[in-house]
Amino acid sequence: MYLVVVGGGKVGYYLAKELIDQGHEVLIVEKDRGKAARIAEELGSVVMRGDGCEAATLAQAGTGRAEVIIAVTGDDEDNLVVCQLAKAKFNVPRTIARINNPKNEAIFSLLGVDVSVSHTQLILAQIEERIPTHPLLHLARIREAGLEVVEASLEENSPIVGRKVRNLSLPPDTKLLVIIRGKESIVPVGDTVPQVGDEIIALTREGLEGELRQALMGTAG
Repeated sequence: MYLVVVGGGKVGYYLAKELIDQGHEVLIVEKDRGKAARIAEELGSVVMRGDGCEAATLAQAGTGRAEVIIAVTGDDEDNLVVCQLAKAKFNVPRTIARINNPKNEAIFSLLGVDVSVSHTQLILAQIEERIPTHPLLHLARIREAGLEVVEASLEENSPIVGRKVRNLSLPPDTKLLVIIRGKESIVPVGDTVPQVGDEIIALTREGLEGELRQALMGTAG
C-alpha cells in the first residue's frame, strides 16, 4: 500500500516509521528543510521537501496513486487543505487528518475528510482496518494496568469460528469484550458462537499478543 504522510514532525515521523516497518511504501512531505534533512538521515529517501498544501507538491509526491493520504501537520487548516486537495484533484480513496483542536472535528467531517483523529495509534488503527492481512490491531493501551485492547477479523481458518465462547482456549487474563457482526454489536456470553467475518474486540495483558493471535487467528506470526 502506498501512503503519503504530510507533516514530518514527531507524529508524522513515528507514524511513517511504523508504517515502513510494517512493509508499506511511504513518502513523507515536509516543507521545513531541517526536519526533512533529519528524516532523510534517519529513514533514508522516504521524505520529500515541499508544501503539502500545494497541488504541484502533491502531484510530485505521486498522490494520484496513493491509497491513503495522512495530514499530520501542527496546523488544522493545513491538514484540511491537504485532505481536500487529495480528494478533489487526486481522487485519493481515504483521507486521514490529525486534529489539534477537537472543536474542528465537525468541520472536517462536513468538508469531506474521511477520518479525523488526534493520536498516532488511532491513525494507525484507521489505516490498518483496511488491510486484511494485518490480523490483530492495537486499539488502546491501558499502561497503568498493563492491559491492551485489540481487534481481530475472523477468517474461515480461525480456530474459534463455530465454537462456543465458553469452550475457547484464550491466554490468561484475556476477555472477549464485543463481537461486531455487520451492523450488530454483540456482548459475548458462554453460548455465543463467533462466525466468519466477525470483528472481535478483546482485552488482554501486554505481551500476550502472540498467544492471542494464535488463539483467534490460528497463527502466531
